[in-house]
Amino acid sequence: MDVVMPQMGESVAEGTIVRWIKKVGDKVDRDEPLFEISTDKVDAEIPSPGAGILSEIRAQEGETVPVNSIVAVIGGASDVVTPPAKKQAPSVSAPPPQTTSAMPPESSVSASTATERITRERTSPLVRQLAKEHNVDIAQVRGTGIGGRVTKDDVLAFIAGGHNGHAKEAAVATHLPDDHVEKMSVMRKKIAEHMVASRRTSAHVHTVFEVDFSHIASIRERKKTSYLSYIIKAVADALKAFPILNVSVDGDNVVYHKQINIGVAVALETGLIVPVIKQADRLDLAGIGQCVADLAARARSKHLSPDDVAGGTFTVTNPGAFGALSGTPIINQPQVAILGIGSIEKRPVVVNDAVVPRITAILTLGFDHRIIDGAVADQFMAQVKRALENWDENRA
Repeated sequence: MDVVMPQMGESVAEGTIVRWIKKVGDKVDRDEPLFEISTDKVDAEIPSPGAGILSEIRAQEGETVPVNSIVAVIGGASDVVTPPAKKQAPSVSAPPPQTTSAMPPESSVSASTATERITRERTSPLVRQLAKEHNVDIAQVRGTGIGGRVTKDDVLAFIAGGHNGHAKEAAVATHLPDDHVEKMSVMRKKIAEHMVASRRTSAHVHTVFEVDFSHIASIRERKKTSYLSYIIKAVADALKAFPILNVSVDGDNVVYHKQINIGVAVALETGLIVPVIKQADRLDLAGIGQCVADLAARARSKHLSPDDVAGGTFTVTNPGAFGALSGTPIINQPQVAILGIGSIEKRPVVVNDAVVPRITAILTLGFDHRIIDGAVADQFMAQVKRALENWDENRA
């Protein structure tokens, strides 16, 4: 039975083996944790697809492999494959091999030819010409196109990052005597790549609304519900009224989603992941609250499934949980909008010419101005604000 690298989200093309929980020869049960992976979307323990003996490991710890590639094999005891012993270094006294040809070994020629063929398959003539002009090795460029193809934007971003042959050397951080240096985690590097790519791709604009939560505060005390549940419910309803905020961009196409699947950013010690509440508009407050609690708990214990982080159409992030007044969140590609929630707390507000205490928060909508006009974004936020400030207590 083959064990493959799972696709942890629709835009994830690869994963890195962080560690093997089992070793070759170990007995494994179906759904028992087999290995741990890291991608740009999630760190997760991957369960075994069946029971048997872990007979072969094909991808080692620290290795990054494409999704759906075979990383291990589960079979019987007789199928165990012992890793080949390391080759002995040649004796010092042995004479060096003689050659009368200046041609490289056949294996080198084959490898070079294969690399050239793969490069041509992954790029267009325009991209290859652009890379040649800037002395860029396409093999070093991460492709974001279909099937991992390297696009013109990928090469331009690579050049902008100072990686081309004509660019100045990147600045090197000064290491002081007491500094501790460690490698950036796989998740951290992937997050960095995606955030930079999102800034480069979308025309980011932010609109900011102050919302009075005083009415909801009195309701949630009785119903024992979270502010986040009300916000997600209000957003889901507003997305039905303004479907242009519930789309994705696919090249020159705009994909309108019938499902309203709201991703909720969950902070981990190692980064940020976004599990998804599927069809949030069909859930009541209690259902949304249960989903949020369940997804957050499984995210922190590394027990999310590929489906848990797939299919998001809109994202909500809550920096206010840590005390932030507001923020300007970056869009989660290929979505076109994201809502940031500031801290919900008591503040002085002017009501009928008198300064009175009110429980308020700043909600910030980041949207892609290529797709969404400012007026539409503000209308969407105005509906969310009205729903939250005038919540019907008898509403499910």
